Amino acid sequence: MGAWGSSNFENDDASDWLGEFCDDPNKEAISNAFVAVNEIGDKYLEAPECSMALAAAEVVAALEGVPNQNLPEEARECFVKLKIKPDSNMISAAVNAVGRIRTDSELKELWEEQDPAEWYMAVDDLAARLRQ
Repeated sequence: MGAWGSSNFENDDASDWLGEFCDDPNKEAISNAFVAVNEIGDKYLEAPECSMALAAAEVVAALEGVPNQNLPEEARECFVKLKIKPDSNMISAAVNAVGRIRTDSELKELWEEQDPAEWYMAVDDLAARLRQ
């Protein structure tokens, strides 16, 4: 993995997802990121899908008026232009994805091998903002 940091946009998968989303912002891209986490049953949650779902959840939080205070400039510029309005199903999917990633995923395991405190704070902050 290239870029690696505890913020939900500080990894290559999330940054790549954000770039593609900002090139063609649409609800389907957000929903697909959550489907990859929420609808795979008992299959193992791979880190790339988790990173993309966390990025999508950050988009939902921003659209709901509670953006991450540490958004990259690219995200700020993109989010200002968005006309998407998340519905209750999208918000619920975001909350579920974040919860699942936090408790049982490759991304969680990778962070457990390091100092996970900052990652947990970032994920918990996102979950709290989504519940506002």
